[in-house]
Amino acid sequence: MQSKDRIHFEGISAEEFRNRAGMDVSEFLELALPKAREVRDEAYAPYSGFRVGAALLVEDGQIFCGANVENASYGLAICAERSAATAAVSRGSRGFKAIAIVGADGVGTAPCGTCRQFLSEFNAQLPVVYATGEGYTVTAVDRLLPDAFGPASFSAER
Repeated sequence: MQSKDRIHFEGISAEEFRNRAGMDVSEFLELALPKAREVRDEAYAPYSGFRVGAALLVEDGQIFCGANVENASYGLAICAERSAATAAVSRGSRGFKAIAIVGADGVGTAPCGTCRQFLSEFNAQLPVVYATGEGYTVTAVDRLLPDAFGPASFSAER
């Protein structure tokens, strides 16, 4: 993170971020942003040219990364956020603590609706940090997707 980058908290405070992620947002960004940028460069985006990288912190301190992977059949594309999440789950990690998302420098990269729903499955209160034209926005999945359909939606009464 560069000193000129502004951090904007939206619906979550710095203290809430620290409580949920287990570290300060600046510490998280120092760990996650270089990894998200590195994996972004490996994205497969021959159709849109819009490369995205994500770095997902899990409970044991590991960071799983993912890049977007496009497909000629657009509906089969995989976003960076879901790529990182499936990498974590594939290694047995389901305790998601925070995610950082970056696209091209200066371009906003909030997660799409599908990724919001997907991440909500594992942690509806997951802190989300995404790049904007002015710096970074810090929020949470439950702020981006209120009243999400999730595991609690299945009642014991069927």
